[in-house]
Amino acid sequence: MRLIFMGPPGAGKGTQAKQVATRYDIPAISTGEIFRANVGAGTPLGLKAKEYMDRGDYVPSEITNQMVRDRIGEPDAEKGFLLDGYPRTLDQVHELDDMIKATGHQLDVALVITADRDELVARLLQRAQTEGRADDTEEVIRRRQEVYAEQTEPLISLYRERDLLIEVDGMGDIDEVTDRIMAALEAVNQS
Repeated sequence: MRLIFMGPPGAGKGTQAKQVATRYDIPAISTGEIFRANVGAGTPLGLKAKEYMDRGDYVPSEITNQMVRDRIGEPDAEKGFLLDGYPRTLDQVHELDDMIKATGHQLDVALVITADRDELVARLLQRAQTEGRADDTEEVIRRRQEVYAEQTEPLISLYRERDLLIEVDGMGDIDEVTDRIMAALEAVNQS
């Protein structure tokens, strides 16, 4: 299965991606985790990405596209993958289409986790405290919500038109949301 997870920052994409990836035995590929690892290691890519992340802006597509292309080309992604945090723009959708087409496959599902914006801000502020994430200030969190609305929400319409979209309510405890996602994916697999 080849799928993408979308949703506003704090909706639980990363947590749910790990559950789904384990269930389907595919890698969960998170651009955010890759960026944070590069920032932590002080790599040139990480330093460049940090400038954007600290402002709450998206890392430029040329950096992100190459990183994703390299990652989905690795052997463990041959039988499928779950992308968390990519694509985020219409240009990246087209880039991803080309990447997947080059492998002889196609995207199976675009899953959107929906949630209340104020609840998301509260979740992210709590996560910033417990995980010590310096990039999760309230100002940056609210900016990321705005950037998501401006740049990523149009992808929802595109994937709906392609009949690949599944929307799942991300409110509630982790297990409830996981059950909703698994049920939605099983329904797709049976059709």
